[in-house]
Amino acid sequence: MKNLILTGGIFHPFKESSLALEKILIKEGIESEITEDIEFGLKKIEEGDYDLMTVYALRWSMKNGSKYKPYRDQWEFNISASGRKSIHKFLEKGGGILGLHTAAICFDEWKDWISILGAKWIWGKSGHLPFGIVNTRTETIKHPIINNINAFNLEDEVFANLKMAKNITPLMSARVEGQDKWHPVLWARNFSNGRIVYDALGHDTKSINHPEHAKIIRRSANWAIGNIKQN
Repeated sequence: MKNLILTGGIFHPFKESSLALEKILIKEGIESEITEDIEFGLKKIEEGDYDLMTVYALRWSMKNGSKYKPYRDQWEFNISASGRKSIHKFLEKGGGILGLHTAAICFDEWKDWISILGAKWIWGKSGHLPFGIVNTRTETIKHPIINNINAFNLEDEVFANLKMAKNITPLMSARVEGQDKWHPVLWARNFSNGRIVYDALGHDTKSINHPEHAKIIRRSANWAIGNIKQN
């Protein structure tokens, strides 16, 4: 099985975390390639024989906020028409997509991305709660990704007030320890002929390597590829 990890961006240790992700998935027989060149990667997705595309990046138009100005030359990104077409073709062929953490911020000027991933970051509304100890809970026992997954705690950051697609059924929610409000952080869905999983956790290597979280990531990749039966 082949996976292409699209990565890179600011304020996150994407290089380290992508390597950790690669190591987790190889245990499942899923071989990953990693690239920070998003358009090049999307071209490879269309031309190659990949089973999975992982979006683990923070690449968006960077129009909002003066604090991002120093980073725009390197990291500003607007997905091209051909890149959008590549993703649609990949899903039409039955490819799987795994979106991690900041994937909901990516491709912000592409209206179809929320329909594919299931959520979108809205500037001025969405935000992340303080980094620290996060509590998780499963919302159903009926999906193979979270079957027999017990509630666990980890260090991470929780996204709040994302714009959600209407047909989202969360598999897992999380909250900052000590706070009352829970936020959806994991779901699986179908789009076209493909399968998509979005996991809003995964800020860094420590989160990726957390035993229970790593188990969820492995199952998510297998479900998106089709190695686990559809529920």
